Amino acid sequence: MLRTAVPFVVFVLLMLLLWAGLGLNPRELPSPLVGRPAPAFELPELLDPEARFQHEALLGQASLLNVWASWCVSCRAEHPVLMELARAGVPLYALNYKDTRADAMAYLRRGGNPYRAIGFDEAGQVGIDWGVYGTPETFVIGPDGVIRYKHVGPLTQRVLTEKILPLMKSLEGGPS
Repeated sequence: MLRTAVPFVVFVLLMLLLWAGLGLNPRELPSPLVGRPAPAFELPELLDPEARFQHEALLGQASLLNVWASWCVSCRAEHPVLMELARAGVPLYALNYKDTRADAMAYLRRGGNPYRAIGFDEAGQVGIDWGVYGTPETFVIGPDGVIRYKHVGPLTQRVLTEKILPLMKSLEGGPS
């Protein structure tokens, strides 16, 4: 009796675990960095290789750091949303992730540049430090440099309206 009961109990527990997993949102991957200071970095600027983009640029006001690449189809889908954010005055910065400078610059010429500064992370090392799984990903950074939220996947009006903009507004120095 016990010999058949143990596999049955294991099976039921496994099914419960799998069922619970179906209710999770894959866009909300947990990040160990949320609630911690943003990783320090220094990268060449995409548009000016002689200039440097450093993590200090993210301090002093609530801002967004968007991780994108020219080869990323989802990044193209979110680009109009980013352009709208920039027009609204939202402080928007970027990491160009595992890309070529020429392709990234052509991408921005076609779609416009919504970013205040873009770090060129050709090897993807800074992305690794930030826990990037892929592109696009967007981080909300508080004025104190602490990561407050991470969104995996393209930004949409719904995500902005329901999560990101209210969070930024609640942070000191966030957009009004």
